Formats: sequence, structure tokens, C-alpha cells
Amino acid sequence: MLLMLLLSVLSVVWADDVRMDCHPEPGATQQNCEERNCIWEPPSDQQVITLRRNSGPKNPWGDDIELIYFSSNTIGKTLNVKIYVPGRYEPPVNFPRNPSVSADSLQLATHNANNLFSFTVVRKSSRRRLFDTSLGGLIFSDKFLQIATYLPSDAMYGWGENVHLSLKHNFTAYTTWGMLARDEPPSSAGLVTKNLYGVHPFYMMLEPDGNSHGVLILNSNAQEVTTAPGPALIYRTIGGNLDLYFFPGPTPEEVTQQYLTLIGTPFLPSYWALGYQKFSKAVQISRYGYKNLDDMIGIIDRNVKAGIPLDTAVADIDYMDRYKDFTTGKNWTGLPNYVAKLHTQGMRTILIYDPAIQVDYDSFQRGINANARFIEWERPDQVMHTIQDLYPLAKNTKIMLGVVWPDRHVAFPDFLETTNNTTTWWTEEFVRYWNQVSYDGIWIDMNEPANFGTNEGNPWYFDNPDHPDDEALECPMVDGGKDAEWDMPPFKTHSVYFYGQASVCCTNSLRRLLTNIYSQCVLFQGSYLASKTLCMLAVQANGTQRFYNVKNLYGWSEAKATQQALFKATNKRGAVISRHDSTSHLRSTFPSSGRFAGHWLGDNSATWEDLQSSVIGAQEFNMFGIPYVGSDICGFNGETNEELCLRWQQMGAFHSFMRNHNTEGASPQDPARWPSVAAAATKANLFRYKYLPYLF
Repeated sequence: MLLMLLLSVLSVVWADDVRMDCHPEPGATQQNCEERNCIWEPPSDQQVITLRRNSGPKNPWGDDIELIYFSSNTIGKTLNVKIYVPGRYEPPVNFPRNPSVSADSLQLATHNANNLFSFTVVRKSSRRRLFDTSLGGLIFSDKFLQIATYLPSDAMYGWGENVHLSLKHNFTAYTTWGMLARDEPPSSAGLVTKNLYGVHPFYMMLEPDGNSHGVLILNSNAQEVTTAPGPALIYRTIGGNLDLYFFPGPTPEEVTQQYLTLIGTPFLPSYWALGYQKFSKAVQISRYGYKNLDDMIGIIDRNVKAGIPLDTAVADIDYMDRYKDFTTGKNWTGLPNYVAKLHTQGMRTILIYDPAIQVDYDSFQRGINANARFIEWERPDQVMHTIQDLYPLAKNTKIMLGVVWPDRHVAFPDFLETTNNTTTWWTEEFVRYWNQVSYDGIWIDMNEPANFGTNEGNPWYFDNPDHPDDEALECPMVDGGKDAEWDMPPFKTHSVYFYGQASVCCTNSLRRLLTNIYSQCVLFQGSYLASKTLCMLAVQANGTQRFYNVKNLYGWSEAKATQQALFKATNKRGAVISRHDSTSHLRSTFPSSGRFAGHWLGDNSATWEDLQSSVIGAQEFNMFGIPYVGSDICGFNGETNEELCLRWQQMGAFHSFMRNHNTEGASPQDPARWPSVAAAATKANLFRYKYLPYLF
């Protein structure tokens, strides 16, 4: 024991030139180095500068931090510039961080003029400035960080997830885009700068001489970006550090390759997920609102009889028993046999799953027994006992309960927890259900994560006959009040301000009471960070991570766990699809989500504008490293028409993920509804077969 102690003491004083590298693989960071109990030394090419707060104007969003640090290093030809405070939150996303390759190089220069620090990133071959912070505006406080730069051109592409009316950004006026994962459908009718399901703080730029470069700002907090005449760019976030990665290109293809070298390359979906089978079938048909299994069978059969090439049947939440994951509804008891029958015909089945688990049935019970973790309140005194005490399995826990589609309150699995118990339980639930219904792919929805009615006195589902009036989640929201610092930070970003900032003078319970008695104090006129989701003060990862910081990673973490579950359940590659989706599709995404799943562009509308913007969205997600992407053909919300559906079927044949899907209550819009659409879909799909080998 004494010898071991002496060795451990002596081991920390060896000279640098005789130490052994205990992280010989690429991608070493201070975090993963220290996780191995190693001594972190910055790379020999890393420059570190200490920056002290100057005596400029007072920051209106909090006191500036006195000392911050500026470092730089290279990963191959990728330049990493970081402005940080040691120990502050950093996204717990382990990118491969492999060295990039380029025929060109980037050079960094720092400046200190008039007591103002700035830096520039210059392309070595052309001496062009790609990033120039001499514009000023560098601010670093606890919950407000800002960096601004001049740009070499206005040919900027990227940032997301938002609806952009053109692929190229417009710099003729100041335009601010919010980035915070939110259960918010796209809207293409005019300039709408609201935040949607995912967060992608990445852009690509074409320079005046035709060269290209890319920039990633790795941050997972609520954030925004403003494009300004100049051209110039202003980036703001309310947590973490400023961690920038510059990709030299010099071609757009090389920028994308370099970006994926850092964050990880996309997963390869099954060939059938691209729409090809030996029976020459190439379309996925889905809808929300099937009344029963016979309704679904009827839609599928009429398209097969019409000669529409069809590969996959997709079931929305209708197939479940009252919208609970891993269950089959009473009107769907024949689903296992139908899926088996589809397999004999060379067809596949994709089923939808939401992350939220109702807290009074078997799946949740098994999760508790398996020591799975769920998103929690930080302290017992914060728990809403009027909800918690209704459920024996959740009573006396800190689990934060919310409301989604199921009839009773739900809990949200914590896929960031460090014991792996949650992922193991999640995987076993998929395996258990696959043994009942042998599905082929997974569609992940509501994973921003979405929650109904947060901080609302009269949530929409109170007027929905298909949903009980479950009490809604309430967060500590009184400005300056106890525990409000996370849900009511001094700066709330465009993701709140776009909707109109809601003011709070009383608790939600008191607000409801005053509204009922006096018809006043109805203050929910706008939005909060927690709107449509959980309270920002919640904790994950065994209490080590604040939801305020990691909310935008929920879809990413669920996709990672669900890919593992799908592989084990099916023993195949399938497909996973996510909204914020081997086949999985996701709805909510973050940089590197493409390693685990694809994406569909959300609950669009049956409009020509949404058809147009879906082309742009698919191109952007290819840029973001998620090439398995597409839109709901013919539109999800609203009533489509024959001409719109025909053109959307033709366009959809060129997206890697091809699915016709619409909402509950809308008229059927499968191709067989109109002879003209059936003919166009057949012709487009036959053309699609020809290029599928190249797509794969």
C-alpha cells in the first residue's frame, strides 16, 4: 500500500518529456483525458491567452467574468478556437474529432488594440480574412455570451433548424434566428424566424474567389444568430463556452467532409429504407388518424392494387393502447400477423415511439425495477405533489412528471445518465415489443422533448375530448424568485422573444385563480424557455447536468440509445427516423445525430410554400451531416389538393427519405386517391429505382 502511494505521488512530477501519452488515439480533450485519471497538458501547438475584463460599458445581462481564456489548436487542418472559463459546462457529446485533410491551411492572429481583444482567421493561400472579430462585441458573462465578426461575403448557408425561404441567407437587413429545440411545426408563408425541432450551429460560406469554408460553434444552450449588413454575423448564447471550429475546404464538398471528420459520418440505412425492394417497391405510406388496423390495411391495399410502388407501411400513435409506448391497441390486435404478412410480400413496417412513458403501467414499472433514470427535479421540495402523489411508482421520487399523448402523466427517460441502466431498460423494451410485433424500423417523435401545457393555466388539451384534463407542469417562474435563475435568465434569446416574452407576476396556480375570479392576470401572452418542454432547472445524468444546458441534446441522446435498441431487437441495420430518426428517424437533432438516425422535416403543411422550403431543408440537413432526410409528401397539416400532391410526389422521389404522411382528420392523400397522382408517383418511383444504387 505504501509503495502504491509513493508511486502515485511520484507519477505527477515526471518531467513533460518523459511522460507517457495515455490517450494515444485522436480526439483527446481535457474532459476525456481527466476521465482516465490522466494529467492534461494542452497540445504543443495550442496557444493559451488569458483575457481580463476591460472597463467598457456595463453588460445589461449580468456581470462579465473577470478572467477568461483564449486557446487555439489544430485537428489536422481544422482550426479550433476556444474562448472559455475552466470548469464551465461543455456539451457531453463525444465526437470522433479525427484529423482533417486539406490542400489549404488557416492561420490565426490575435490583436489587442485600445485594450480590446480580437482575433482573425485567415486563409493562407489567398490571405483572405474569413473571421474577423475586430467588429467588437465580445461579451462573456455567466448567462450571456456574444461574439461578432465581419464576413468575407454574404454567401452564407446553414444554421438551423429553421425554415429558410432561400438556401442562401439574406444580409440586406438585420435578421435573427433562434436555436432551441422546440415542438414547433415549420411555417413557410413569409419570413418566419422561429426555432424548430433541432439545433445546428454550423454554416458554410462561399468566398468571393470561389473558395469555401465552414464554421461550427459547438454549444448546446439556447442560442441565436443575427445576420447583418456589412456583411457581419452576431452569435449569442446563454451558457457554456464559445468553442469554434474552422474548416478550410476549399471546396464545399471538402468542407462537408472535414465537418463530418470532426463530428462523425452518417449511419448507413438499410437498402430497403431508401425505397428499394426486389419487388420493385419504393414508397413509404403513413398517416396519423387510422381508426383501426383495417383502415390502415385498406389504404395500403388500394395503393398496391393501383400499381403504386410501395415498400413500407408506417404506423403513427394510433396503433398503441391509449398512446402508450410498447403496447398494442384493442383495434390493432391483428398487427403482428399483418406485419408478418407484409414480410412475405417483401414489405417492411416502421412504428412510431415517443420518449415519454406513462408512470402507471408495466414499462415504467420495469424501468423503476431496472434502476433506469428519468429527468428529475433538483430537490424534493420542488416536486409538484398534487401530481406526484397520484402515482405510487412515482411518489417519493424527484421524477419530473409532464403531459403528452397518454391519458395520465408521463416521465422522460434520462439517456445521459452514466450507469447505462436507462439505455439497457430502453433496449429491452424494444426487444420485448419486437417479440410481439416484428417491426423493421423506428420513428422517434416528440424528442425535443415535447411536453404539453407547461406553465399554462388552460392548456389546449383541456378542450380535447380525447385527452383527460391532467394538471400541467409548472416551473418556478417568478423573476428573482427562488429557483427561477434557470427558467428566467436575464437574456432569453430569440427562441422566446419571437413569440412575445410572457411576464410573470404570480405563480401559475394563483394566475389561474385570479383569471377565474377577476378575468385578469392572464399573462401567458408569449413564451418561456420551458414552453412546450420541461423546466430548465431539471437535472439529468445523476444530477450532474442541468436541463438548461443539455435540453438540445435530448434527441441526440435518445437516437444513440434507440439505434442500439433497434440493432439488438432486429439483429439488422434497419432504420431510425427522428423529428427533432437500421431505420430510425428523429424529429430533434444536433451535430452528429446523423451517426445514429435520419430526420424528417416535421409537421409541415399542405402548401406550395412548404413544398418549396422542403427542398431547402433537405439540402441543409445534408450539409449538417444527416443525408437520410425528407419531408411529409403532400403536406402533413391541412387539406392537400391533387396538383400539389402530384408535384410533391415527383419531388419526393429525389429525397433519400420518401414518405407520404398526413394528420388526423384530414382527407386521405395517398397516391391512389387520384389517378393522375398515382400515374405520376409510379413514373417518379420507377425513375428513383435507377439511381438508388448510386444513392446507396
